[in-house]
Amino acid sequence: MSKLHMERSAPILIRIYKEENILEVWKQDRTRRFALLSSYPICKFSGNLGPKLATGDHQAPEGFYDISPEQMNPTSSEYLAFNTGFPNAYDRSLGRTGSELMVHGGCRSVGCYAMTDDGIEEIYGLVDEAFKSGQEKVQLQAFPFRMTAQNLARHASDPNAPFWKMLKTGSDAFHAIGRPPTVAVCDRRYVFNPAVAVDDLDPTAPCPSGIDSKRSANSDATAVKLQTRRVASD
Repeated sequence: MSKLHMERSAPILIRIYKEENILEVWKQDRTRRFALLSSYPICKFSGNLGPKLATGDHQAPEGFYDISPEQMNPTSSEYLAFNTGFPNAYDRSLGRTGSELMVHGGCRSVGCYAMTDDGIEEIYGLVDEAFKSGQEKVQLQAFPFRMTAQNLARHASDPNAPFWKMLKTGSDAFHAIGRPPTVAVCDRRYVFNPAVAVDDLDPTAPCPSGIDSKRSANSDATAVKLQTRRVASD
């Protein structure tokens, strides 16, 4: 953290890539942008590339989730664990079902991400420390693979391609602004950095006029660049 100019109390973000079998922990640095802190190999996840749809399909979830302190389980049968937050508002709007989808220790999975005991000990510690430092929620972004145009083109014939394209919009928003995007759901789809309050959106109702995730992301990116320049000059 010291080498990367990060405070121990700074907030974190988790990103998961199934195809690469990688879980990344990102942390805010002193410019207030998030940078990669550490990567961990995923020992095992069950199912294939694609979202979790129903209880018993043994799929590990994909999408944008929030981890809160009550989702932490220090007495898990898999050593340590925290709940991914599945199903979220997007999943529920599509009638997707499932519960207790965790990131945990060990190396066996039934819809979870198993990190080994050594891996989860460090990851769990980073999440726990973030909560103790005042972070209310830790965003977890779970992807089928690194969200590049090349990877999307490689999977263009997959039935999940439209869903993955939507996830890429959120991934791009993160990279554009250097911090976790605000995630909302309307019209049974994710929207990122909406121009209206998240609580004003109904996941199953049409999105209000003026919702434009890309435009919001670009506006936020400009604001962050200006803020970064001010921090650097200080």
